[in-house]
Amino acid sequence: MKEFPGTAIQIARQAGALLLPYFRRRVTVEYKDDVDLVTEADRASETFILGKLRANFPDHAVVAEESGGYSGNSVYRWYVDPLDGTTNFAHGFPVFAVSMALEQEDEIVLGVIYDPTRDELFAAEKGSGARLNEEPLHVSRVARLEEALVTTGFPSRKRHSNPNIHLYHQLNMRSHGVRRPGSAALDLAYVAAGRMDGFWEIHLKPWDLAAGKLLVQEAGGCVTDLLGQPHHLDSPSIVASNGLLHNQLIGVFQEILSGVNQIELPSLRQPI
Repeated sequence: MKEFPGTAIQIARQAGALLLPYFRRRVTVEYKDDVDLVTEADRASETFILGKLRANFPDHAVVAEESGGYSGNSVYRWYVDPLDGTTNFAHGFPVFAVSMALEQEDEIVLGVIYDPTRDELFAAEKGSGARLNEEPLHVSRVARLEEALVTTGFPSRKRHSNPNIHLYHQLNMRSHGVRRPGSAALDLAYVAAGRMDGFWEIHLKPWDLAAGKLLVQEAGGCVTDLLGQPHHLDSPSIVASNGLLHNQLIGVFQEILSGVNQIELPSLRQPI
């Protein structure tokens, strides 16, 4: 394990540097389906990362967003998101990141998230804490949901039928505010850094959250699914928090899903 963190950090930084020229010149956008975007920058970053991983760790498996990755013959598996926040990237909105995580025998042991626009490198090793540019990270100490700033995301596909809009409204009314930056990896990193007090989302992929989940846990936070059950990489939902707020968040989600104590949307006929 000694060589893994340094190599992963170096690869993530190099991939981030590769992305910046594409970002500045506004790359060509393609569609995977009706609304999900992919750019030449996604592909270039992933090709670079996978090439570096294969060169350094030829027996490791890789799960990657665009290509699918490749199998290996060791106990190690990498999860790679070469550009988390592609929609932001394509529109020139500077909130995106490179995310890499290493799994050893079904346990995430290393996570790296690099934001090239701010030159912020978040990293965590299992049992060794979390860091931002080598400075230790710790989750926030906000203990009341009413004082908490939380974050979430929405899928590009079928936004009109996404149940998360109901959760968004209820949490927005019960907290200090809800943000939707557009990068799950950075949302989780920000919970680990104490910039956000909580995060939830539905139907994320393993490469979206593997690194960020470890960051939150190693920074002293808590991660479960929406029902408060243990979270796995294939869980249909994720809730991450500073730990102090976790039971409050889960309680609100249980109320919402049960249809009780709902805060009604205001009527548009009322004066604005």
